[in-house]
Amino acid sequence: MDNSELLGVGSRVKHPAFGDGVVMKLNYNSYEICFMLYGLKDVGKEYDQFEIVEKLEAKESITFSDAEKSLITILKKWSDITELVPLGDNWKGGTLVLKPNDPDLKSKEIPIESFFHKIVMVRDRIRVMEQRINSSKNLSDEEKINLQQYITRIYGSLTTFNVLFKLKNNHFKGESSR
Repeated sequence: MDNSELLGVGSRVKHPAFGDGVVMKLNYNSYEICFMLYGLKDVGKEYDQFEIVEKLEAKESITFSDAEKSLITILKKWSDITELVPLGDNWKGGTLVLKPNDPDLKSKEIPIESFFHKIVMVRDRIRVMEQRINSSKNLSDEEKINLQQYITRIYGSLTTFNVLFKLKNNHFKGESSR
């Protein structure tokens, strides 16, 4: 890295010892960088051994909220970490009942929280698959587009479960809303 380059908050770097990190704050002589495995570390601005993965322009001031939003976006984009997705208040403590047509067969009851957790896990795994497809070096752009169309259809098939989500921004979105 050229010492004259000033990294802005939200810039992504790769440190030889600490791994992937995000610039959280600019100090007079150092960057405060949050590393995924090691937490916050001060790294001198003159340090030239890390690789710049994504450089954002340095601004004069930035709020903690802006830095937090940048970090959340980066973590969602590049990690397998699942976010906490709240269940709609109407469904808390509820039960999902699967009742067969044959009266001789027993119904199956599942706590809605357990069912909802599985739906969220499916969504998170589809997102990871989508990220891996988009970042694949072995697939052509045409192959990526074809696979992305299948993923969009999968999301569309899951829109029935949107009623369970507390927050609308967690909803599944199919072809018409993407």
